Amino acid sequence: MRFLLDAEQRAFASSLDAMLASADTPSAVRAWADGDHAPGRVLWSRLAEAGVFALAVPEAYEGAGLLPVELAVAFVELGRHAVPGPVVETVAAAVLLGELGALGEPGPAERLLPGLASGKSVATLVLRDGHAPASGASAPSGGHTPDATATPSGGHVSEPNPAALSGGYALDADAATVLLAVDGRGLWLAPGPGPVRVSVDRARRLARVGDGGELLAAGPQVARAALRALAWARLATAAQALGVGLALLGRTVAYVGQRTQFGVPVASFQAVKHRLADAMIALEFARPLLFGAALSMAPAEVAAAKVTACEAAYATARAALQLHGAIGYTAEYDLSLWFTRARALRTAWGTPAACRAEALAGLSGAGRPRS
Repeated sequence: MRFLLDAEQRAFASSLDAMLASADTPSAVRAWADGDHAPGRVLWSRLAEAGVFALAVPEAYEGAGLLPVELAVAFVELGRHAVPGPVVETVAAAVLLGELGALGEPGPAERLLPGLASGKSVATLVLRDGHAPASGASAPSGGHTPDATATPSGGHVSEPNPAALSGGYALDADAATVLLAVDGRGLWLAPGPGPVRVSVDRARRLARVGDGGELLAAGPQVARAALRALAWARLATAAQALGVGLALLGRTVAYVGQRTQFGVPVASFQAVKHRLADAMIALEFARPLLFGAALSMAPAEVAAAKVTACEAAYATARAALQLHGAIGYTAEYDLSLWFTRARALRTAWGTPAACRAEALAGLSGAGRPRS
C-alpha cells in the first residue's frame, strides 16, 4: 500500500518540527532527567496548544476527536526531538477514559479528559503488580522488563503476568498530575508514587505505585477500554521510535561527513555507506507500516508497526554509536539522548517478542478483534 500524507498533515508535521527545533529540547531532556520538570512543562504546554493531546480525546470532552494518523504524525516529531515526559502514557490514559465514556462510564472522562486535552494535566498509566485484567483480556503496560514475552493462546494473544511485564512502575509519575492504575478490579486514581528509580533513559523516570486510591470504574468495560488504550499506546510508541531513528540517522550522516580519516571523510568509505543505507531502509520500511496501522488501528497491525519501528530505531542507534566512535558514549554529547531513548522504547508497551506474537496471531486469524 502506498501511503502519502496530505498537505494539511505535512504542514502539521512541519509546524511541530519548527516549534521543537527552536525550543532547545536537549536542555529540557537533561533537566527532566535531573527532576526539574519546569522546562519540560513549558514544552508540554506548547504541544497542547498545538493540539497534540487533543488528538486522542473525543470532541464531547473538548478534544479534536480520535485522529490516529495525525497522532502518528505528531509523535514522529516528538521522537525526532526527544521530547521528555509521559506523552505516550497521557495518550493511552485519554483513550482509556474516552472509551469508558463511550461504554457508559462518562464520569471519569468528564472529570479528567478536558484537562488532558488542554495540557493542564499530565497523566501516566500503570498496571499494578499481581493483578490480571478483567475478563481474561490483555492490558497495557509500560513494558520496562526486557525479557517479557507473549504467546498466542486460546484465540487471544496472552500477555505475560502483569507484574513481570510492568513491575508495577509508572513512567514519570513524579511529574504526573493524574496517575491512573488498572488492575483486575477496575480503574483507579492512584495515590502518589514512591521513590524514583533510574531507567536506561535517565529522562524516563520510573516510580512504583502503591495499592489503593479512588476507584473510578469497574467491570468488563475497563478491560475493553484498556485494550484500546494499549493499541494507541503502541501506535504512539512506534511513531516516537521512528522519529528517534530518523534523528539518529540524520545526526550520524552529518557527523561522518565532517569526520576525516586518512585525509578523506569517513562518509566516503563503502562500509560506512552500507551501514547507513541499511539503517535508512529499515526506517523507511517502518514508515508505511506505521501509517497503515494508524488507518486501521487493528491490534495486530499496530503491534507489527511497533516492533518494526522500534527495531529499526534500535538498529540505527547501534550504527550511530559505532560510527560516532568513543564520543557517542559520552552523556554530554546529545547523541546519548536519542540512543538511550531508542533502547527504552524498544520494550515500552510490549517487548519485540510480545508484538511479534500478536502480529503473527493476527495473520493466522487467531488475533484479537479490531478495537
